[in-house]
Amino acid sequence: MAARFINLDRETGMFLPCDLRDWVPAGHIVHFILEAVEQIPTDQFQVNHRGSGSEQYPPGMMLALLIYCYATGRFGSRTIEAATYSDVAVRYLCANHHPDHDSICTFRTANEAAFRAAFTTVLQLAQQLRLTKVGTISIDGTKIQANASKHAAVSYARAGEMIAQLELEVQELMQRAQQAEAQETKDGLDIPAELIRREDRKAALQQARQVIEARAKELAAAKQADYAAKQTERQAQHDAGKKPRGRQPKAPDETPEPKAQYNFTDPQSSIMKAGSGQHFEQAYNAQAAVDQAMLIVGAQVSVAANDKRELIPTVAAISPVIADEVTAVLVDSGFYSEAAVQAVEQNPDGTPTGRTVYAAVGKSSHHKTIAELLPQSEPPVPGPAASAKEKMAHRLKTKTGQQLYKLRKQTVEPVFGIIKEVLGFRRFSLRGHAKVSLEWMLVCVSYNFKRLFSLKNRAQAA
Repeated sequence: MAARFINLDRETGMFLPCDLRDWVPAGHIVHFILEAVEQIPTDQFQVNHRGSGSEQYPPGMMLALLIYCYATGRFGSRTIEAATYSDVAVRYLCANHHPDHDSICTFRTANEAAFRAAFTTVLQLAQQLRLTKVGTISIDGTKIQANASKHAAVSYARAGEMIAQLELEVQELMQRAQQAEAQETKDGLDIPAELIRREDRKAALQQARQVIEARAKELAAAKQADYAAKQTERQAQHDAGKKPRGRQPKAPDETPEPKAQYNFTDPQSSIMKAGSGQHFEQAYNAQAAVDQAMLIVGAQVSVAANDKRELIPTVAAISPVIADEVTAVLVDSGFYSEAAVQAVEQNPDGTPTGRTVYAAVGKSSHHKTIAELLPQSEPPVPGPAASAKEKMAHRLKTKTGQQLYKLRKQTVEPVFGIIKEVLGFRRFSLRGHAKVSLEWMLVCVSYNFKRLFSLKNRAQAA
């Protein structure tokens, strides 16, 4: 018996249903996003309040459009514009309107307050639905490519060499100009244009070195607190009649590293190790604090290549909605410093914050012996002369520390995996630390909506 196939006639008129809602089922995430966005006050949005010019798209619609598209892996303004034509759910969201890419980009870069309000709203919704698990949070960072090529960068040392070379070339050009004027001959070289080109290049390189020098000073100032804490600890050990442990700490140096980089396309981005240290990328260090329900409760972006100074700002970025509920903070060894731990656990007046940091102080073995897998007794409490690092190591060896710390990899690392692999967000669309921070907030908001929608459906099905 011959197979029968459905007849496909693309020459006959094909019409959408009279109501687009027929193609967007009731349980679709777009409805969830629209309902949540309606709860955000419109005074949070930047719009043209003069009333002049063409009619504007409603800000709530624009915010919902960005959240939905980011949650479904579409980040570029032109890609989002195309989705208003090709995606039925987006057509429904926009009520069959089609904002152009310029309108989308302008709204995205001008509405940080609205994104932060959306961030707060989604966490409030999670609380109302009793889907947050906030007591213990995990913090980690991931490298996200900047909208710039690493080949558009120059090192501090190389910039100095190029400046010296340009100065020699300027001298040569001036000599040629004098010779040409004296001999009244022309060699076809546009000397004024060549001089301007080299002076402009020299000025750009000088600015690059100045920025690198300023960064080195900022880094040294940031390291000073940790250096002072280590010196105080060693002095206490010396006063107690004990030999200070470890090497003498090195005072922070304001001198820039010769290999320190400056990128001409996005000067605030940095060369960073990526892919488990296998290669280098022009990137930003995106930080996130995640609760045990795998919701992002705090986010910020750093230009630092490592996480050494990111514990304090990331804890500070935790939403006020849940900040008071945080009792334990889990981080890997890259975040550990005595000064940072103390700042999280103690207020400026010395009173406790109610938060306990559990930070690895070294790399843990991926292979555990049989004896290590068996139930362990509580380790002995370190003596009063023990260093802060030894006390933290003891904290992680306790039963409470072990039970809590094993949760870290189960929460924050999968979140980054979903953002990069499922949503496909691996590169920022915007440039500059301020705009990149705004876009990272939008990514986190969109992820949270997607995650909360999934948790809500799972709870209803249970």
